[in-house]
Amino acid sequence: MSSTSGVATGEYAQGEPPLDPGRRKSLHDGSGRRAALLIGPTILLLAIVILYPIVTAVSQSFTQDAGLDPSTGMFVEGGFAGIANYRLWLLQDCGGGAFSCPPGTLGSQFWTATGVTFLFTVVAVTLETVLGLIFALVMHRKFKGRAILRASVLVPWAIPTAVTAKLWYFIFAYDGIANRVLGTEILWTGDGWAPKAAIIIADTWKTAPFMALLILAGLQVIDEGVYEAAKMDGAGAWKRFVFITLPLVRPALMVAVLFRTLDTLRMYDLPKILTGGAGDTSTLSMLVVDQVRSGFHAASALSTITFLIVFLVAFIFIKFLGANVTEQRAPKARKAA
Repeated sequence: MSSTSGVATGEYAQGEPPLDPGRRKSLHDGSGRRAALLIGPTILLLAIVILYPIVTAVSQSFTQDAGLDPSTGMFVEGGFAGIANYRLWLLQDCGGGAFSCPPGTLGSQFWTATGVTFLFTVVAVTLETVLGLIFALVMHRKFKGRAILRASVLVPWAIPTAVTAKLWYFIFAYDGIANRVLGTEILWTGDGWAPKAAIIIADTWKTAPFMALLILAGLQVIDEGVYEAAKMDGAGAWKRFVFITLPLVRPALMVAVLFRTLDTLRMYDLPKILTGGAGDTSTLSMLVVDQVRSGFHAASALSTITFLIVFLVAFIFIKFLGANVTEQRAPKARKAA
């Protein structure tokens, strides 16, 4: 055994003298310094790219936007605003107390946009997960033409979102394909439930292949011997799916759901192009962009709130749901076998 492995394990080959404590400490210190030199530039780059914009946005969210002072009618440059920008969104306080923002103003749309964003996230991600799992199971089977099917399924995901939104805009036009096929006269980009359904359908069509791709990667690492053992024990197709496939593919499934959930919470371009926010389809990201045109610091507060929402959802997925996947995967697989 080499001296290096001896340092790590505390064992040494016969006739090989052990390193003295001083020499061993010097080797560890040298490795630590080299690791710091290699990791340091990456940490610095991440701090500049990630931390600096976050810190800047948070600091600007406590600054008042320049504009006319309602009490004096004079133009003011701004200054420290405290939590006024956060009260604007969370309490819809436009200066006259809680819920004083007139209907139609951006401040009055925060909770509606929040509800719409979560509606899109829950419904769209659920549909994409179910369809993605079905597509992945089909593509995982061995049959002639499987490669062509895998390539064709990924086409919607490869199309840019702006192109997808415009494509579905024409499909959902009043005299478009959707109404002609269904024999209806629905205003898909108008008011009511129709524009929300249009956005969910378009988003599901585009991103279900992405879910299928990630789930398929999880299916391909499952040992076929597990299925063969289950067949020998008399397990049918449904039991093999419930007690073997689902538990073993769950880690990849949770990663796919996490990615799509975070992406949908930040949805902007699809609803912006497809409906333009009509029919109460404005998301939080759309509200941020609209507020930038009116006041940058209030938009910084809204973007900070959006960031905290996304961060909280990611924390729940990773801390709780991810830990449960690790703990439950092995027992369920053994039960099926």
